[in-house]
Amino acid sequence: MKKLICILTVFIIFNSCSETSPDDFIDSTPLPNEDITYTGHVKSIIDNNCLNCHSMPPENGAPMALVTYNQVKQAVQGRDLIGLISTQDLSEVMPLGGPRLPQNLIDIIVQWEIDGLIE
Repeated sequence: MKKLICILTVFIIFNSCSETSPDDFIDSTPLPNEDITYTGHVKSIIDNNCLNCHSMPPENGAPMALVTYNQVKQAVQGRDLIGLISTQDLSEVMPLGGPRLPQNLIDIIVQWEIDGLIE
């Protein structure tokens, strides 16, 4: 009986593990015809995925902070932020050492640039 309980416990533990992240439960998909804004859409993506290194002050060798609207805007305009999060090259992709951002989050940041980097 103890063996059965042990097996069931291990089974339940392994089945409760998943590869989902908190971002998987946040619907960041904008409504059709809605302009993408930093405050309404982009900030939460950056906060949840980039601030481990790009905080103030930057850590782990990050070259700049991504804490404010102006810092993120500058990273898009002058530091190829979109290229770094979009690349398929895992040695260059941001977040560094982690998996690439989900495509829907990358698409939001790309659309934000297209819409004019609205705050």
